[in-house]
Amino acid sequence: MSVLVLVLAVSAACCLGFGFVLQQNAAQKAPLGDFLSPRLLLDLMRVPRWLGGIGLMVAGMALGAVALGQGEISLVEPLLATNLLFALALSRHQTKQPLGRQGWAGLLLLAGGVTTFIVAGEPRGGSALTDPLRHWLIIGVMVGLALLLTTYAKRSRLSSGPVLLALAAGLLYGVQDALTRVSGQRFSAGGLGEMLTGWQPYAVLALGVTGLVLVQSAFETAPLRMSLPALTAAQPLAGIICGVGFLGDRLRTDTGAMAWEAAGLAAIVAGIVLLGLHPAMPRGTAPRERVPDLQPR
Repeated sequence: MSVLVLVLAVSAACCLGFGFVLQQNAAQKAPLGDFLSPRLLLDLMRVPRWLGGIGLMVAGMALGAVALGQGEISLVEPLLATNLLFALALSRHQTKQPLGRQGWAGLLLLAGGVTTFIVAGEPRGGSALTDPLRHWLIIGVMVGLALLLTTYAKRSRLSSGPVLLALAAGLLYGVQDALTRVSGQRFSAGGLGEMLTGWQPYAVLALGVTGLVLVQSAFETAPLRMSLPALTAAQPLAGIICGVGFLGDRLRTDTGAMAWEAAGLAAIVAGIVLLGLHPAMPRGTAPRERVPDLQPR
C-alpha cells in the first residue's frame, strides 16, 4: 500500500468527519419545511458553521479524489470510512463525553476491520471492464436502491427516515467515488478536454448535489448518531462493489482470504454502528415544533 494513498485517504477522512459534525450542528436548526428540498441548502448557506463544514467536506472530497487517482477504490474506500473516528473526536470535544467501553470497542472494530480487509484482500488494480451493460447495471442498481430508500424516507420522515436517507446518500457517494476515479483516468489520458467530453464528470456533480440534499435532510431531522453510521457504512460498500464490478479492482478470492475479507467488512460495519451510537455524538436539541431562526448568533 502506497504511503501517499494512506496519507491522502486518512486526511480526507479527517476533513469529512469534522465537516459532517459541523454540518449537523447547523442543519438540526433548519426549518422542517425544507425537508428534501434544494431550499434547505439555500437556507443553510446563511449559517457560517455550515459553510465551514461544507468547506471541510469539499476538501475531504478533493483529497479523496486524489487518493482514488493514486490507488484502487477497494483500498481507499475502507480508509475513508474512518471519518467516523474523527467525527467522534470532535463530538467528544463538544460534549465532553468519555470514550468508554463502547467507544474503544467501536474504535478497535473499525480500525481492525479496515486493516483485516486490506491485508486479506490485497486490493490491486486491473483493467477496467469495457462492457457498458455491466457498468449501467451496477450503477442502475445503486441509484435505483437509493431512489427506493428516499421514497420510503419521505413517508416515514422523523422515524426511520433519517437512516434511510443516509443509506441512500452513502450509495450515491460510493458511485460518485467510482465515477470520480474514471474521470481522473480520462484526465490523465487526454487532459481536461478528454475528461469533459465524457458523461462521468457531470454525473459526479449531479450525484454530489443530490447526496448533499439527502444528507442535510437526514441531519436536519435527527441526531447525528442516527444518520452518520448508515452513511459511513453504505459508502465504502457501494464503492467496493463498483470497484470490483466494473473498474477492474481485484481482491484475493481464495476461500481463506474471502472469509477474512467478509470478517473485515463485518467488523467495519459493527465498529461504525458502535461509534455512531456513542453518547458523544450530537443528539440534536433544536425544538422541532417551531421554525428556528437560522440567523447566526
